[in-house]
Formats: sequence, structure tokens, C-alpha cells
Amino acid sequence: MSELTEFRASKDAFFRDQPRSPLTSEQRASFEGLAYFPEDEGLVIRGELETAGVDRDERIAMQTTTGGEQVYRRAGVVRFEIDGESAKVTLFASPDMRELFLPFRDRTSGSETYGAGRYLEVEPPGPDGRVLVDFNLAYNPYCAYNPEWSCPIPPGENWLPVSIRAGEKTFGGVE
Repeated sequence: MSELTEFRASKDAFFRDQPRSPLTSEQRASFEGLAYFPEDEGLVIRGELETAGVDRDERIAMQTTTGGEQVYRRAGVVRFEIDGESAKVTLFASPDMRELFLPFRDRTSGSETYGAGRYLEVEPPGPDGRVLVDFNLAYNPYCAYNPEWSCPIPPGENWLPVSIRAGEKTFGGVE
């Protein structure tokens, strides 16, 4: 079993069995697992976290699904190619998190994946200034499963013009 397969099985067990799961008790009773895209090594991006020209002090207030806001700061930008198309994402920092936050939407949002977007946590850059962005770990925010959760909506700068067919797909158990 691959590390990703084990991770996904563990997440499914958490969603099904734990009271802290974002699923309601009714959803957990019939839960059979999350839907995922197949693992794609081409969607594991190792790139430089570019900070030149990035205002790392600006407060970025992301609106949430419940009408609030959460504040972050830009940490930098990562550029990459998917199927011959150029793309870039902004990673965000928060004093509450050691990892960098990557909220994004892509061409699959609203059809194959959750309409409001998906998330990733990314380890801070190593001594070489590079980060590992593994889209196979992209996940739906908890509000995709239960609208009572409040989740930041990805800012326009992370609405990608490419399809990221990796990570979690749309969850069908929300009413």
C-alpha cells in the first residue's frame, strides 16, 4: 500500500468513526469513503517559493463561507506547468500555522471538485528556498461536508486556469 493510499484510508476512518469528523452523525452512518482522483506524480511540484515582488506584509482578508473573514499574509509564489499550461499559486502564512496555506480553485471546481475550492498545507521552504506542492493531497474544506463549518474562500489570485485532477473530488453526501 502506498503512503498516499494509507493516508486516504486513515482519513476515511477518521471521517467515519470520530466525533470530531466534519460529517454529521447521519452522514457518518452511511459513509463509505471519500472520492479521490488517482495518484499523479506529475502533480507533485517542487519549486522555488518566489518572494521578490511579493508584498509579504499586506494583510489578506479571505472571506469565509459563513460571511466572516480570516486574515493571512502572502508567503510567496510558486510557478509550474500542467499539461503545457503555465500556472502559479500564492502560498499564505498565518501566525497560527507552521505550514503555509494554499487555498485554490481550478477548472474542476464546481464539477469534479468542491465548487468553493480546495486546500493544501505546504511545508515552509528548505534551505534551497524550494517547497513541495503535492496536489495529490488536495482536500476539501470541512464546509464541503457540513455547511455549519466556516472556511476561507480561495482568493482570485489562486483561481487557476488549469485542471488539477488530483486529491479529493466532490463529496456527494451534503444535503
